[in-house]
Amino acid sequence: MQTQKFDVREQPSDDAALADTAISRLRQVSMKLAMANIDIAVFDAMQPLEDDWRALEADNLQSLHQSYDWCAAWVSAFQRPLAILKGTYAGETAFILPVEIVKSRGLAVAKFIAADHSNINTGLFSRNFAESGGSIDAEKFARQLQQALKGRADLLLLQNIPLEWRGRQTPLTGLPMVQNQNHAYQLPLLAVFEDTLKQINAKSRRKKFRVQTRRLEAAGGVEYVIPETSEEQHRLLDIFFRLKSARFASLGLPDVFADRETKVFLNGLIDKQDDTRQSFGLQMHALRLKDGNKDRIAAISGISRKGDHVICQFGAIDEDLVPDTSPGEFLYWQTISGLHGQGVALFDFGLGDQTYKRSWAPVETAHYDVVLPVSPIGVAAGAAHRIVTRGKAHIKARPKLYKFAQAIRARIG
Repeated sequence: MQTQKFDVREQPSDDAALADTAISRLRQVSMKLAMANIDIAVFDAMQPLEDDWRALEADNLQSLHQSYDWCAAWVSAFQRPLAILKGTYAGETAFILPVEIVKSRGLAVAKFIAADHSNINTGLFSRNFAESGGSIDAEKFARQLQQALKGRADLLLLQNIPLEWRGRQTPLTGLPMVQNQNHAYQLPLLAVFEDTLKQINAKSRRKKFRVQTRRLEAAGGVEYVIPETSEEQHRLLDIFFRLKSARFASLGLPDVFADRETKVFLNGLIDKQDDTRQSFGLQMHALRLKDGNKDRIAAISGISRKGDHVICQFGAIDEDLVPDTSPGEFLYWQTISGLHGQGVALFDFGLGDQTYKRSWAPVETAHYDVVLPVSPIGVAAGAAHRIVTRGKAHIKARPKLYKFAQAIRARIG
């Protein structure tokens, strides 16, 4: 018979447990009372909020995509109307929701700034507000948000929010939501690269890497490149645009990077770095063939960093160069191994279910969309979003159906 051992030193005393429970209940009561007195203001410019904004984003668990520099790069490129929501309680900033107004066919939707190119969204919350989690009076919070946006938007649509992120529940829990059709995939980085690989079948992964190395050497070899100059970073981004455009064209899909504003935005991120916080908006990494031609890029990716969280924003390969070596996978090996010892705890492959992500990432995170109507037309738009999102989730959960849908999409452009 097996016996289970407990270390009494690790167990809290009854008094300590009761005290923790009491503190938790007091915090919940305090936050519910706070909701009755919280003031929500709407701003149509970022600059007046910069100091408060940067103070909130210093929290490691706030998403890079709500950081001031990320949003500023997007706003500068797209120039859409802003309706930034700032919550204040007892003279202190409780939250900032960086929202812009996207208008289409007579509908005004309040969305996170840069939502179309964000892999994870959290909003910005003070630590006390963030740790309140589900204790907030969700109905009252929803009414206050609706009142703040009245006359500005028909629908508040905050997409790609994890209900829990690295142990913290989102304060947006309880608002009307629908699960997003896309999940995100993450790889925790442990003390050394070998330990990290053990999470994802290290033996198989090392064998594949050896095969790739031999094939690349037979082709003349490659070098792993992280340009130090801004000029070279921008040049690599231009190469990414070219490669991605060719890939989309081959699939008969629209190029989501083709418009001028998106290119301006991504180029702007390259120049957004904060060495004091080990953060950067966008950094290009590449595998270059060793043949003297700087444009012979076999694989390329763009990553971002905020604190100990690194996100792969995009990637592309040149399908005419060393295609049998899986250069994209080889690039991930180089990037992830190189991040060890650099204070990184999590490598995020971002949204979208793809085979290579599942092979690298043992953690899968579901995302949700807040769908809060503000006007009568917003009620209909919100219902439509729920139906479409659930439909996409249904299709993506069935590989054969998803493949068929992709083929139809390619045919109709």
